[in-house]
Amino acid sequence: MQRYDNYKDSGIEWLGDIPQEWEVNKLKYLTTYFKGFAFKSSSFKETGIPIIKASNLKGHSVVDIKNYIAIDDQQEAFENVRLKLGDILISTVGSKPEVINSAVGQLASVDESFIDAYLNQNTVCIRPTHSIKYNFLKYVFISRYMRSNFDAKALWIANQAYLEVERIRDNSIAFPDMDKQIAIANYLDRKTAEIDKLIKQKQQLITLYQEEKAALINQAVTKGLNSNVKMKDSGIEWLGEIPDSWKIKRLRYAGNCKNGVSAGAEFFGSGHPFVNYTDVYKSNILPHKVAGLALSTESDRKLYSIEYGDVLFTRTSETVEEIGLASTCLKTIKDSIFAGFLIRFRPSPELLNPEFSKYYFSCSLHRRFFVKEMNLVTRASLSQELLKRMPVVIPTSLEQREISDFLDKSTLEIEFKITKTKRIIELQQEYRTALISEAVAGNFKVPELVEKELN
Repeated sequence: MQRYDNYKDSGIEWLGDIPQEWEVNKLKYLTTYFKGFAFKSSSFKETGIPIIKASNLKGHSVVDIKNYIAIDDQQEAFENVRLKLGDILISTVGSKPEVINSAVGQLASVDESFIDAYLNQNTVCIRPTHSIKYNFLKYVFISRYMRSNFDAKALWIANQAYLEVERIRDNSIAFPDMDKQIAIANYLDRKTAEIDKLIKQKQQLITLYQEEKAALINQAVTKGLNSNVKMKDSGIEWLGEIPDSWKIKRLRYAGNCKNGVSAGAEFFGSGHPFVNYTDVYKSNILPHKVAGLALSTESDRKLYSIEYGDVLFTRTSETVEEIGLASTCLKTIKDSIFAGFLIRFRPSPELLNPEFSKYYFSCSLHRRFFVKEMNLVTRASLSQELLKRMPVVIPTSLEQREISDFLDKSTLEIEFKITKTKRIIELQQEYRTALISEAVAGNFKVPELVEKELN
């Protein structure tokens, strides 16, 4: 990339040298701002004028709008939080001080889709004045320089990270004249669109790999590995036919179930190992070591123990899709207990091999059973009684070992492809951030400017 002819000290420590003809000024002299309004949830409708919340600011875009205000004569009262094209929206409250990993400091630029929308509380709108183009300013805010500055200026108040609007607007930025701002923004629009397209393609590829993995597991644990084996009707609609030598038992006849321990907050944070909801939600295999701790008694550790072969199911969640997720213990977690948000299933050793269980109970076909049954019962909780009604397919011991060995090898190959593709996405995202950061800092001259000078 071609650099500018001459550079000067910007006077901004985190920015360094900038092109000689660029200016430096504080955001408070280049922008105006307003804070979002605390709309009452009782006022929200399913259609009307969009309400943009802090939770809607993700990936530099406005997403998942679910709340609206009815279009009526009362809207004049909210005129001071009405959005315009190019407004920069920033979330000001989050759970962690590091803005890269928190809801705080997430941002988006208002495009044509959300002109005249309203801004909700815990967000701030930064509106550029005539001195700076909104599409150039958008990239300044996305740059790593500004993001690291947000990190430094985020406050930690009452267990929440918080960004004060005046601390944001006290930042200085460097910028060229209007023509160069437009050229830089146009270049970044084009290049980021190319990168985003590639990232989307890779994300779609990951989805295909994940679907391939799920289909492979479903087929192996419900149909076996021999396509020529004699089959029989399982009597279960979503399961269909199974190998003739396999058995089906309701889970209640394949082992026993136990709900986890429920206790007050003072019970947690120190003591012995504690298996929580997240440990189960993350993987079909329980970690050998868990981060959670609880003040359990010897009696607790016997009653709520986690042993080799145990399968833990998620019991409660906000959505039915996250209920009944399973994780199998492949190594006894000594002196541990498990959370009340979980159900422990301890299979009869002669019926189920743990290596087979880790695949069978994470099989996506089971979602059909849980979703269907919970729609009839509740969308928030999985009872022991419902779990005990779940059909369990039981191949012969030899076939269970063969299936688990086959899936260990096959899924590892797919996981390798997924990991490799995720790394490509990470590199593209890093390149995207670096390109934006270097361009808005004037570290190189975009091709549009070079071509203009040559002509």
